[in-house]
Amino acid sequence: MDDCIIIGAGPAGLTAAIYLARYHLRIRMFDSGSSRAALIPCTHNHAGYPDGISGKDLLGLMLEQAEKYGATREQAEVTGLRVLEEGFAVRVGDREFAARSVLLATGVVNHRPNMPDDLHDEALQRGLLRYCPVCDGYEVTDKRVGVIGTGEHGMREALFIRGFTADLTMIAPEAHELDTALTDQLDDAGIARIDGPCGNWAIEGDQIALDTAQGRLCFDSVYPALGSRIRSTLAVQAGARAAEDGCLEVDDHQRTTVPGLFAAGDVAKGLDQISHAMGEAGVAATTIRNTLNAQRPIRR
Repeated sequence: MDDCIIIGAGPAGLTAAIYLARYHLRIRMFDSGSSRAALIPCTHNHAGYPDGISGKDLLGLMLEQAEKYGATREQAEVTGLRVLEEGFAVRVGDREFAARSVLLATGVVNHRPNMPDDLHDEALQRGLLRYCPVCDGYEVTDKRVGVIGTGEHGMREALFIRGFTADLTMIAPEAHELDTALTDQLDDAGIARIDGPCGNWAIEGDQIALDTAQGRLCFDSVYPALGSRIRSTLAVQAGARAAEDGCLEVDDHQRTTVPGLFAAGDVAKGLDQISHAMGEAGVAATTIRNTLNAQRPIRR
């Protein structure tokens, strides 16, 4: 039986693997290969990299560090998680692995605009399409920016981006769903609003273009504010409690409501940032170590 199985090898999962391996615990890590961090062309707000670093390069360095201390990553999707009398059973295809504890670092999946995958990926790599103004709002300073979204969620994202540029347009996927209180806030911030439907996306020169109810528009960058899917199904399947949006409820030590089951990173409630995910993973890994040690002292 493993001491801990880590599900997910993004910034949270890899940080936990480094800690747990250095604690001399028996760990196993499974990765479906779809970390959202891998999509980042270049992050400039991750401390320690003055010139920025791509998400793939950062994950590669973190995996190299984890492997240096004996951690291993298997690229495979975990399809089931159940509670045992002592610990958990983790299902991967037709195999099942037992562990005294489990750390979920499965993250989230952004809802994308309706555009071809190859166009989406190119636009993302060129900074024409962006998903995280907390991460890269600085890069759109004084640029022409569009926000695809509506309702309170879309309004909040638009108001956040307003701190970086005044040339901002909020475009509804179909029609705007905004009450007077929301429109008043948008008007006060000077944010233009345009109804959808929107589509027929294309890269035109150094801008991204799309059709709207007011004709074709071009932007330096577009932020989709369409929400995301929280990958918390495995934990909920095992009995963990999640918030209405799907984020797992955890305490100050990253413990879910199921004893021995932990969560770190974007799958748990909190700020969706690499630095935050790494901090949570360090807390979770240390709590896992101390919990297991209390059950049966760790000795070399």
